[in-house]
Amino acid sequence: MSDHTLTSLAAALKNGDASSRELTTDYLKRIERAEPTLNSFISVTAEQALASADAADKTRAQGGAGYLTGVPLALKDIFCTQGVKTSCGSKMLDNFIAPYSATVVEKLDAAGSVSLGKTNMDEFAMGSSNESSFYGAVKNPWDLSAVPGGSSGGSAAAVAAGLAPGSLGTDTGGSIRQPAAFCGITGLKPTYGRVSRYGIIAYASSLDQAGPMARTAEDCAHLMTAIAGHDARDSTSVTRTVPDYAAQLDAPLAGLKIGLPQEYFGDGLDPAVATAVRGAVKVYETLGATVRDVSLPHTRYATSAYYVIAPAEASSNLSRFDGVRFGHRCDNPEDLLDLYLRSRAEGFGEEVKRRILIGTHTLSEGFFDAYYTKAQQVRRLIRQDFLDAFDDVDVLMGPTSPTPAFDLGAQKDPVSMYLQDIYTIAVNLAGIPGISVPAGLVNGRPVGLQILGTHFAEAQLLNVAHQFQQATDWHQQRPAFAKEIV
Repeated sequence: MSDHTLTSLAAALKNGDASSRELTTDYLKRIERAEPTLNSFISVTAEQALASADAADKTRAQGGAGYLTGVPLALKDIFCTQGVKTSCGSKMLDNFIAPYSATVVEKLDAAGSVSLGKTNMDEFAMGSSNESSFYGAVKNPWDLSAVPGGSSGGSAAAVAAGLAPGSLGTDTGGSIRQPAAFCGITGLKPTYGRVSRYGIIAYASSLDQAGPMARTAEDCAHLMTAIAGHDARDSTSVTRTVPDYAAQLDAPLAGLKIGLPQEYFGDGLDPAVATAVRGAVKVYETLGATVRDVSLPHTRYATSAYYVIAPAEASSNLSRFDGVRFGHRCDNPEDLLDLYLRSRAEGFGEEVKRRILIGTHTLSEGFFDAYYTKAQQVRRLIRQDFLDAFDDVDVLMGPTSPTPAFDLGAQKDPVSMYLQDIYTIAVNLAGIPGISVPAGLVNGRPVGLQILGTHFAEAQLLNVAHQFQQATDWHQQRPAFAKEIV
């Protein structure tokens, strides 16, 4: 069953071809065999998963099942889950058992899905390679010497390796789309406010957004239908009707207007990636779409603006981790100041400390206007670039990442690592939705096509992605590692 998509597993459950317990047991066995090598999970909740599976089977037998009832899923370890360790990939929260569940977890529970466990991630979602996790780096199933991307690398690797048919991740600057591209799966970053952030351990509150990761756009559509919607507990949650995202998947693409941002095809883009992406765009032309070049002139400032705004918000959000109320506490502190200093020094990793320092500096008196205020002004210009582009085209397309997955340990310079998100960061600054779909292989490693839409255009993006997957088979390709787990 591990070869199947989420959609086909849901059909198997509905038709009585499999039970949730059978599926859950199969996935738990695969996780047990794969994890010593892959390291994609931080916590595996086997006992709870089997209990949930049994409950799902009982519900289905009574005729009360929904689409996701009994479907096993994995959750990034950034979503608070009542009674389960929620570590955010950090030593700081290695002992934290969440006393409540995030809204998206509650929604999936209400839908009857089965949680297999919590997936590995860059510490506090800060990273592009999944190498900053306190629990060690995750390996890419396509090439175990490569990174899976980050920060949702554990979620992406688990889906690619067939350890779960779908997963949830979070995207602050590309952390769903970039690992989806590196691992050859589909990942959707929704419009800011479309999915509740309540119960998600915050990195940068004005940028964070939860979204689905799965083999296909159709799978992601079903997950989006389950998790989207207004939440009174999240002040940034939008009051807007949730459509059935799967209902529009089969709409034809004749007349679709595609824009290719010139800035996404310049220096720094691997020529082989560019060739794969342009090949994918040609597929759309055969489906009836028209293509034109567009410009997003302020894109060149996106990385700089992001790495002022995000660390500033992180500095504020992470100030709560002080060794007093919850999380890591140093041994035998001399006084309150020593408790604060040593608990934070011991609990946070190097990348988190780096971003806290940057953020604290940019928010300090004398630098706030020069850095933070200016970055927010640039953010507004970037948002307007997208709005202007969508006056002329329906969607934008380009590479998700400038290169395929790079080798573990290859990016030693923090700035070089930050540039891995050069094509994804502006999307978060603008608050628009984006999806990455598999579009080829370069030296045996996957390439992602990024498709962007205007605010709340998730249904259109899923339709555009689905039609591409109906015409190609890149999403059906599986890494050798997944096939070897028997």
